[in-house]
Amino acid sequence: MAESPKAYFSGFKDFLSDRFSFLDNYNRFVKRDKPLPSWSESDVQDFIASDPVHGPLKTAREAVNYGLVGSAVGAVTTAGVCWKYSKSPHGAVLALGAGAVFGWTFGAEIGNHALQLYRLDTLAAQIKFMEWWEKKTEGRS
Repeated sequence: MAESPKAYFSGFKDFLSDRFSFLDNYNRFVKRDKPLPSWSESDVQDFIASDPVHGPLKTAREAVNYGLVGSAVGAVTTAGVCWKYSKSPHGAVLALGAGAVFGWTFGAEIGNHALQLYRLDTLAAQIKFMEWWEKKTEGRS
């Protein structure tokens, strides 16, 4: 007997919600009646200075530079190779975009290993920052 589409999608939803359960940590910050105000670099630096336990946020932010460099290198090299061999403008633009994405991925991995982010719980640090920011902004109101 054929499985109903509703049952199929219910199973698929359960599968995805199990795999992405870490997103539940952010629901209380995202699904608010009044959104949190945006923060600046100085606010992040204040948090890093005030919370030595969750200071890995600083290291995680430094890892972004590896991703940016990887993205730039990947974009330029793939677009350059594409242009050299095909002389196709639209192909070079697509290669530029794809190279940027691939380069970002490789750069982020290199940053994770170089800065040893695999030893840190960066998700907990981000949640602590969001809690800190929520308390700080509600205190101003």
